[in-house]
Amino acid sequence: MVVGGVDLVELLTTYQGRINRARYWIAVLCFVCVAIALAILGFILAILGSVGGILLIVISVVVYIAMIIAGIFVGIKRLHDREKSGWWLLLFMLAPSVLMALGHMIGLGIVFSLAAFAISIWAFVELGCLRGTVGPNPYGADPLPGPG
Repeated sequence: MVVGGVDLVELLTTYQGRINRARYWIAVLCFVCVAIALAILGFILAILGSVGGILLIVISVVVYIAMIIAGIFVGIKRLHDREKSGWWLLLFMLAPSVLMALGHMIGLGIVFSLAAFAISIWAFVELGCLRGTVGPNPYGADPLPGPG
């Protein structure tokens, strides 16, 4: 399925190669649209009562698992564009949660929350704001067209 020159199937189902910021934000927009569609479906299925609730839970679990996997693939390709390993996603995705839990366990919630927030801001800037490596890098060709 191609939307605006972007092959959504390739964008969301592979982790190899590179994507630029625009394709990253297109994927984020897709995830937001799916979440909105699930919310609307939830309102519609709420009318059916308990049968609708169970159906919504099953659909939501399947869709959210698919979105998590697709989000990981998109993040890996975006990190590849920045000439970084996809393993950086572990830091960006897990460290804030771990820091928040540790902060609450040892009573330094605000300090650890600030550290978690800083890592989240770093991930946002790294993935969504900074330009990728100009020209080819070990992960593939530059996804942006060259001059001329």
